[in-house]
Amino acid sequence: MEHVRPAIVLLALFTLLTGIAYPLAVTGIGQTLFADKADGSLIRDGERVVGSRLIGQSFTGPAYFWPRPSAAGDGYDAAASSGSNLGPTSAALVEQVTARTGQLREAGVTGPVPADLATASASGLDPHISPAAAAVQVARVAAARGLGEAQVAALVREHTQQPLLGLFGAPAVHVLDLNLALDRLTRQ
Repeated sequence: MEHVRPAIVLLALFTLLTGIAYPLAVTGIGQTLFADKADGSLIRDGERVVGSRLIGQSFTGPAYFWPRPSAAGDGYDAAASSGSNLGPTSAALVEQVTARTGQLREAGVTGPVPADLATASASGLDPHISPAAAAVQVARVAAARGLGEAQVAALVREHTQQPLLGLFGAPAVHVLDLNLALDRLTRQ
């Protein structure tokens, strides 16, 4: 019986510390120093939230840059985030890549198809494509929007994110940011 009281006191103390004080402190620091990230890295078009920097979206129209295929549910469903888990010898993977490459060829892509336009990312939520994946889409997007290819290619270069400190990662293009910039350009 002599150990019950200290056990209850310690339980109450650690519940207050780890269950209330610590989460409140972390939330307060996050909201104070990193409010954008703590709120989901939302992307706005004016006052309207149109997406997140962290989760891709499906674009299928010819006037938009297409993202990397998604293996997450019906596409970019964060609740169903997962890879396809198909290995390099999988007949299903070969079938998917062949179908996606065929769709890109029908849309006018010539030459090598960048891997990130033919294969899904590990999470199925990747919001970025490679500069090469954007470059093979420039002609289609420019024609669909009535813009010059040089103008659209310049917009791709402007929206290409470089690796952190020039070392970590690879250059990438955020598809939603690029498509929003295209919409703003053609609205003017």
